[in-house]
Amino acid sequence: MTFNSFQFFVFLPVVLGTYWLLRRRHHQNLLLLVASYVFYGWWDYRFLSLLAISTVADFTIGQAMNRTESDRIRRRWLFASLGVNLGILGFFKYFNFFVDSAVSVLNSLGLSAHAPTLSIVLPVGISFYSFQTLSYAFDVYRRRLPAERNIITFGLYVAFFPQLVAGPIERAQRLLPQFQAERHRPSPMEVWSGSWLILIGLFKKIVLADGLAMVVQDRFTDPTGHGALSLLLGVYAFSIQIYGDFSGYSSIARGTSRLFGIELMRNFEQPYLSTNITQFWRTWHISLSTWLMDYLYIPLGGSQRGRRRTYINLMLTMLLGGLWHGAAWTFVVWGGLHGLYLATHRAFGAYEPRGRPPAPGARDVWKLIANFHLVGFAWIFFRADTFKQAWDYVIGFGRLGDLASPDGLPLASVAALVALMMSGSFALDWVDRNRAAFEPLVRWSVVPLGAAAGVMVASILVFGGGVPTPFIYFQF
Repeated sequence: MTFNSFQFFVFLPVVLGTYWLLRRRHHQNLLLLVASYVFYGWWDYRFLSLLAISTVADFTIGQAMNRTESDRIRRRWLFASLGVNLGILGFFKYFNFFVDSAVSVLNSLGLSAHAPTLSIVLPVGISFYSFQTLSYAFDVYRRRLPAERNIITFGLYVAFFPQLVAGPIERAQRLLPQFQAERHRPSPMEVWSGSWLILIGLFKKIVLADGLAMVVQDRFTDPTGHGALSLLLGVYAFSIQIYGDFSGYSSIARGTSRLFGIELMRNFEQPYLSTNITQFWRTWHISLSTWLMDYLYIPLGGSQRGRRRTYINLMLTMLLGGLWHGAAWTFVVWGGLHGLYLATHRAFGAYEPRGRPPAPGARDVWKLIANFHLVGFAWIFFRADTFKQAWDYVIGFGRLGDLASPDGLPLASVAALVALMMSGSFALDWVDRNRAAFEPLVRWSVVPLGAAAGVMVASILVFGGGVPTPFIYFQF
């Protein structure tokens, strides 16, 4: 059982008030570490042991690598980190997937096989903190940073509660120095911008994402009961739902962390304003895409070994990125589609400069729309529970007759709701596009700022009265 909204917003002020009463960073770090374990243990205290094992293992491995200059010995310790983290992740997340897949292959060959029956619960956030500790081991091995000598500081890096269960996947080079330094009370602007980030995150989650959850559920539960236009609305709805849900969580995490004087990286930079697929992956789930780039794509050779090898590396990276999201072939297909998109974009010789992409102009609108639909098509496989369900959804686009929603809502009403939520999502991104300061809306004048706040608060109150929908990325 995770914190509900009321419990979290009681928990946060208590921890925040106590935190700023403490004067020494060691005491502040210890408080945050205890609070993080309470936060995680509220869901299931038994899995605190996994968090502790990953922490102690990589802390010890980092110290061991720090004590030797031998690359051979350091490499052994790196493999030990890989073994611990990927072993835990593999068992809890992928054991049933690989066993069931093997059984299916054997049965298809005429060999009788039965899978062992194990009830394995997936620990929330395990993919996020496993990748975070792995990046630390890689960076210590590569001598990009010295090993952390304080177990409390390192434990906080692994378990910091605002970003523990759904990221962003922070790098030790960025986060550890902030925990090592003395804290200074946030300035009024930092408090103001942090609070705005929390408000915007709640708006994205409760209004945009949860407001479309039923539309998405109806269509993906029974795609055969809908015509082409209705299914297209479902794709649009899920595209906004997952963006509002995940970017909303990231905004809440950044805003909450800022109130503690800690800055988290920005995980989204208006990805649906991208005009090509490379731009999309530089602005969507940035902490994962850069992790895959630095610790998988580049070690595989990146684009330095010829065109063919570049395409293979892109495909392998995205296939594994898909598998990171979940133990199902639908995620593999989703990753494969994005690998194909990226390889095709590269094959046509398109060059995408590093850095933040420019805001799209009027002549780029068709590219934006085309890219949005390519991403949306791949979302079908991401959202579907089974490959059959995804395939039923895809072939449903051939049914030109449209049916009303199973709940009796006219299709025009559903279309109006989806259009409204899409407009809200794109409007939020458009007004904040390409800002140098990641402080959305806060620099507006008083009147429009007050109006925006009023609309958001009223919308949250209206849409927040239903059954709460868990964050989608909690399952990863």
